[in-house]
Amino acid sequence: MIDRSDPEGAIAAATKRCSNWGRWGADDVRGTMNFLTPAHRAHAASLVRRGVSFSLSQSFDANGPQKGWRRRTNPVHTMLDTGTDAVTGVQGFPHGLGGADDVIAMPLQCSTQWDGLGHIFDHGHAWNGRPAEKVVTSLGDGVTGIETVASVIAGRGVLLDVGRALGVDGELPDGFAITEEHLVETIARQGATSAVGQGDIVLVRTGQLTRARRNGWGEYAGGPAPGLSFTTADWLHRTEIAAIATDTWGFEVRPNEFDEAFQPLHQVAIPHIGLFLGEMWDPDELAADCAADGVYEFWLTAAPLPITGAVGSPVNPIAVK
Repeated sequence: MIDRSDPEGAIAAATKRCSNWGRWGADDVRGTMNFLTPAHRAHAASLVRRGVSFSLSQSFDANGPQKGWRRRTNPVHTMLDTGTDAVTGVQGFPHGLGGADDVIAMPLQCSTQWDGLGHIFDHGHAWNGRPAEKVVTSLGDGVTGIETVASVIAGRGVLLDVGRALGVDGELPDGFAITEEHLVETIARQGATSAVGQGDIVLVRTGQLTRARRNGWGEYAGGPAPGLSFTTADWLHRTEIAAIATDTWGFEVRPNEFDEAFQPLHQVAIPHIGLFLGEMWDPDELAADCAADGVYEFWLTAAPLPITGAVGSPVNPIAVK
């Protein structure tokens, strides 16, 4: 049971139980990505049977979910050179050559993305116990920038379709806290291919994105949502997964389970477990295929853009079965 009135105590107890500080040495910058070894990756490659692929990314455009909260906006896409420029001859290229160029401006966490290890601190400490002010400055994350894992986020993906397993019409209601028991029950219903273990990249489908796609964004960005319960911190630590992602804005259940709290599971998972969190992924097409063939494991590549010093990154995850 959660004591809603004591977030400080619960967070402190969970960080003590689940801390990975020092596990891979004082200089570690990859956290749980250390679990995703070359051997795990080689096994994951053998999961490809049919060669069908699924993008797990939402679109990056002006019609996205952001509404300005926390200064996050949807992408602004602008053309620098166009077909019109080419036809009118203003580009200055010889022998009839024309071309188009464009630019995009956006927060790195405005659509499908990874949270890096410099994204969240706990009482002034970043991943592995480092002082937050020594890690992320106005120049960016000089220690655990997202570029440090740009080459390693590829391996066995596992879909836990909790929305389909436990929800109504494939969707969990907003405010539904997914506990360890719910995850275990989903795995049992889906079968052996959804067993979760060391080095896996887990994708939890709640169905909230399905609902937002049908009804409109509403409060999708920051409002009430189904998500992981704070009590899953021990499961996230014990399973030794490399990363976990959801189809929601904030990964954990909202409203949060404590009074006057904000994202307490983030406060344990990122700076203490060293766990990479993915948000706003789109698993719907993949989930339909998994339900049809009963196979919930797949090769998954989800490399972030190697933006030096970034604390998060857009990503276009690709699942291949």
